[in-house]
Amino acid sequence: MSTPSTPDQTDITAPEAVLPAPPPVRHAELKAAILLVSMFVLIVGSVLYLMYARGAFEATQTLVLATDDSDGVVVGADLTFSGFPIGRVQRIELAPTGKARVIIDVPKKDAHWLRTSSIFTLERGIVGGAKLRAYSGILTDPPLPDEATRDLLVGDMAAEIPRLLAAAKDLLANLGSLTGSDSALDTTMRNVQAVTGKLSGPGGAMGLLTGDDKQSRLLVERANALLLTADQLARRTDGLVNNTDKRVFGEQGVMTDAQATIVQLNALLADTRNSLKKVDAVLVEAQAVGANAKAATADLGPLRADVESNLRKVEQLVNEINRKWPFKRNPEITLP
Repeated sequence: MSTPSTPDQTDITAPEAVLPAPPPVRHAELKAAILLVSMFVLIVGSVLYLMYARGAFEATQTLVLATDDSDGVVVGADLTFSGFPIGRVQRIELAPTGKARVIIDVPKKDAHWLRTSSIFTLERGIVGGAKLRAYSGILTDPPLPDEATRDLLVGDMAAEIPRLLAAAKDLLANLGSLTGSDSALDTTMRNVQAVTGKLSGPGGAMGLLTGDDKQSRLLVERANALLLTADQLARRTDGLVNNTDKRVFGEQGVMTDAQATIVQLNALLADTRNSLKKVDAVLVEAQAVGANAKAATADLGPLRADVESNLRKVEQLVNEINRKWPFKRNPEITLP
């Protein structure tokens, strides 16, 4: 007869088995302290890294923007220049004058984009938050000093909506009055329709001008009669032109006599030209005679001077004779 076996203490499947106690952890307090310190250092390092990433340790300068209404501006909003953030809103406060003051920290490395002539705007769109923008048109101006205060120009698109709605309402009202049944446009369209009806009628344009079919028919008849008269006048004119052509350009016409007269006139002009040539020759000879006479008159001057010199010498000689010949007191010399 077999006896029941005693259950082993290491058999964990037994219902009444007892688990052995785990061995003790060595230096548990030291390991826990190291873990806590590591977690603290990790947290502090993360916080410091986030502060560094957000520029908490970067050198900055302060910019104050004053505006009447800072609605939409929140702390931490960016100030952008050409689409790039160059500053961050640190706080918003109310000035004693009743204006809102938006204090912005601008890093020193980005402060050179802001000049004394820069303009700052607050744009509120229909969708999205407000945006702070800086515009520097002249980058050669002096840089913006630290803690400078500038006015903030506000542009609100939502504020323009009521005015746009009012303008649209006025436009629709004007459009309704323009296209109404008693409007000037409706009257004009009716007149145009009446004119096109007249043009497409039996009278056509004549009916439109006269306003009556009878008058238009009478006007057409008169126009036809006028055309017949003009045709007869044109035929008479053609006959008159033919007769004139015969009388003027015919064999015994005026043009033939005129040509003969022109021939005779040409001959007369040729004779006159020959006579003028002879006259020119005579004038040349006369000019030569005049030149000789002028030369002769030019020689008379020296001859006269010689004669006067000789007369003076004779006069001196006579005076000398009278001085030496005492019996003759009043001598006279007759010159040729």
